[in-house]
Amino acid sequence: MIDLIEDSWRATLTEETRQPYFAALQKFVAEEREQHTIFPPEAEVFAALTLTPIDQVRVLILGQDPYHDDHQAHGLCFSVQAGVAIPPSLSNIFKELKSDLGYKIPNNGNLTPWAKQGVLLLNTALTVRAHQANSHKDRGWEMFTDAVIKAVNAKADPVVFVLWGANARKKLSLIDQSRHTVIESAHPSPLSAYRGFFGSRPFSRINATLRAEGKTEINWHISDL
Repeated sequence: MIDLIEDSWRATLTEETRQPYFAALQKFVAEEREQHTIFPPEAEVFAALTLTPIDQVRVLILGQDPYHDDHQAHGLCFSVQAGVAIPPSLSNIFKELKSDLGYKIPNNGNLTPWAKQGVLLLNTALTVRAHQANSHKDRGWEMFTDAVIKAVNAKADPVVFVLWGANARKKLSLIDQSRHTVIESAHPSPLSAYRGFFGSRPFSRINATLRAEGKTEINWHISDL
């Protein structure tokens, strides 16, 4: 599994991947794949790191558990492959994007264009058993993704961290807010979006921060396919 990690991240996380928990995590996921359907496919587990090498990270959006229904998860938080129905949380993200920046809601939920612009779309757990939410929770992924967050925090260049919901906000202690910008709100899920996600304007706030730092803004537009 470690061979699937993008080179710059593998170098950054060398000490982490040598920890006993990571070997146990690899063994656990391999055994799970032998007995169950696991999402995302093995080749896409580290897609967020592959598409956004550490030197390119300008924004980090933190999700939680990969989607657990068929064909949904492909390694980027909140994202689904083209042709897959857009899940409710992502639908609400697109509604807020339209409200915030006026972009048309796209006909697909593939957020790869964001990742390629330096938006690290990181879940706190990177695998899940089919149709069983949080089934790989507390198996070691959180330690690994905490190390990813810490590595981003250690970057000399300021990064915008986007924390939606209570679980994401638990990671605040890993972020040096004197150097980085943190944007927080309720989670975009239907259960909480009306309690502070809608109207939070995260996309324009991210771009305002990047602009103030003399950086290129993110083009949040997702093209129809």
